[in-house]
Amino acid sequence: MRKLHAALAVLGLVAVCLGLSSCGGGSGNKEGGTLRGTYASFPELDPTIAFTAEGLTAMYSTYLPLLTYAHASGEAGTEVVPALAEDLPKISKDGKTYTLTLRKGLKYSDGTPVKASDFAATIERVFKLNSYGSSFYTGIVGAEKFAETKQGGIPGIETDDKTGEIVIHLTKPRGTFTNELALLYSAVLPADTPAKNLTDDPPPATGPYAIVKTEHGRGWSYERNPVWAKTNGPAMPDLPDGHFDRIEIDVVRNKATSVNEIERGKSEWMQSILPADLYNKVKDRYEGTQFRVEDPLNIYFFWMNMSRPPFDDLEVRQAVNYAVDSAALERIYSGALAADHQILPEGMPGRKEFNLYPHDMAKAKALIEGANPSDREVTVWTDNESPNDEAGAYYADVLEKLGFDVNLKTINGDVYFQTIGNIATPDLDTGWANWFTDYPHPNAYFQPQFAGESIGSFNLSHTDVPKLNAKIARLGEEQLGQQQKDEYAALDREVMEVAPYAPYGTNTVSTFVSDGIDLDSVIFNPIFGQDLTSFEPK
Repeated sequence: MRKLHAALAVLGLVAVCLGLSSCGGGSGNKEGGTLRGTYASFPELDPTIAFTAEGLTAMYSTYLPLLTYAHASGEAGTEVVPALAEDLPKISKDGKTYTLTLRKGLKYSDGTPVKASDFAATIERVFKLNSYGSSFYTGIVGAEKFAETKQGGIPGIETDDKTGEIVIHLTKPRGTFTNELALLYSAVLPADTPAKNLTDDPPPATGPYAIVKTEHGRGWSYERNPVWAKTNGPAMPDLPDGHFDRIEIDVVRNKATSVNEIERGKSEWMQSILPADLYNKVKDRYEGTQFRVEDPLNIYFFWMNMSRPPFDDLEVRQAVNYAVDSAALERIYSGALAADHQILPEGMPGRKEFNLYPHDMAKAKALIEGANPSDREVTVWTDNESPNDEAGAYYADVLEKLGFDVNLKTINGDVYFQTIGNIATPDLDTGWANWFTDYPHPNAYFQPQFAGESIGSFNLSHTDVPKLNAKIARLGEEQLGQQQKDEYAALDREVMEVAPYAPYGTNTVSTFVSDGIDLDSVIFNPIFGQDLTSFEPK
């Protein structure tokens, strides 16, 4: 969904440390100065609650969990590596106990020592804030009760501040838990961090950069973490330092303006995707020197709320799938979209390609005629960022052609996913969305989006099918092997038979930098996006 948001690997660490970015407190010949970049929207800048691709990119080099993903591009960026912890967790034979040890001598950017007990407080804060990431940690013993009461602590997390040991007890095996300990939601914060959204006053950092100023809706600034060079950097020598002393981010809603600022040398980088009408022009002119196509793991789709008419009718949902034309959407996205019609994207373990609903408007209309829904008034949701707004308008037109009375609701991208993920929001019928995986495991596509327990967070379609719930839960407990991959492939088809989504493609993104930045040095992590520590002046 964030999206986007998502995974990185040890294989790339040697290359990262020797060539792409200095590591562990080291310095090179191109250090200092200010990196200036632009975003199209203002993300959450609190790691406990941030879930969009924009937020992940913004905080990848600022807030560190016990584990993280290697600072590398492509497949090399998919392996979990230690961050604040000394090593990967020791897992008990029954798969229910994880033991880690905090590195010694770590500090937050305000000089406060990092303690093992801060991890317990951080996970408690996830639940106190009803974070979208809370579903990843409900399997900890006592977490579900804490989620209800918000008091009394989580007994399944035991910590020792003297030794740094952290022991986590799960109620049942969870084959994805190591990945989930590397998510930004669990980035360790001081135990006394207030249980409120701190976007306007971000908490102290543990990574190489600290956010030192925010102007809500307008931008934010980073400086080097004052404790990194002498304390945290040497303690985590495999993590990069970064090349710039300061990073300035401005929110520029008009993406064409961001392109223009890069071409004029006023900005060094834009985080957002290129506007559709400029994509091919920029690609043709700058590819290989300032522009590069990136392939994060994602799927773009239209969701349908199965708990409300008319989308509580399977025939209606199937009709929508037949009616949506990926070729038309490829034109809207101007080459930055590859047609796809299932849940697992290309490159995800367990994917076996299929298409249950090839475009057929005549068949779609026949299904609607047979279903004859009594409620034909629907609200279509989309955000105001191009070309998502155009995709939403296209979808509204498709539904009108199927005989629905459509109200198109386009809202600010800053609050879009928070709004459609809140079950208290009225008229949540259907709309546009995307999903950038949290980590490279097929469970990350099914459990958050289609398990009944995830309604109210990422389960936008309100899918709650007992058979699917049981299979998702069982596979989630197992380590990923060939049998599990085959079962996930079957699950992909089973979900699409229920048709909660109308998937239409996977979106490529881009890295576009000024001529003053070494494009080859820029790391694009498949989960976190561009790695701010890797930007290096020529």
